[in-house]
Order: sequence, then structure tokens, then C-alpha cells
Amino acid sequence: MSAFIITRIHVGDHDTWRPQFDQDRPRAREKATRQRVFRKVDDPNHVFVYLEYESVEDAQEAERRLVESGVLERFADRHGPNVLTEA
Repeated sequence: MSAFIITRIHVGDHDTWRPQFDQDRPRAREKATRQRVFRKVDDPNHVFVYLEYESVEDAQEAERRLVESGVLERFADRHGPNVLTEA
């Protein structure tokens, strides 16, 4: 069963944040089969990260890596990572 992670973050400055995101130091995206980053039209520093995985277990492992790495702790305005399945 496919699973997904969706995370909302106000990154402060997208142009500074994006190269750090692309490095994927927590290795949360290494098993992702698809990834997309969306930006709000009226606030381009407000991003939504969408990741797709082949299994719930892969998504949960990615979630664990993200949380344990602490990379999201630097953002006060965030929600997620949220592991989801299609309804």
C-alpha cells in the first residue's frame, strides 16, 4: 500500500532553505518514489512538501529520520511530518 508524507513549513526564506532541503541530510527521501514542493502564491516562503513511498513502513522510517534529525525544530511555524494513506 502506498503511503505519503505531507509537511507544511514556513521556511522564512525559500532561497536559503531550498539548498538545505535538497541535501536531504536526514535521508528521509532516499526511498521516496515521488516528491514535490509547493509554495503558497501569496507567501512563497510557506511551503508544503509532498513525498510518496511504496509502503507505510518506508514512510514511517522517513518520518522517524526527520523527527530524530531535528531539522524541523528550527521552524516555529510547521505542521508535520504527517504519514498518510489514501482514503
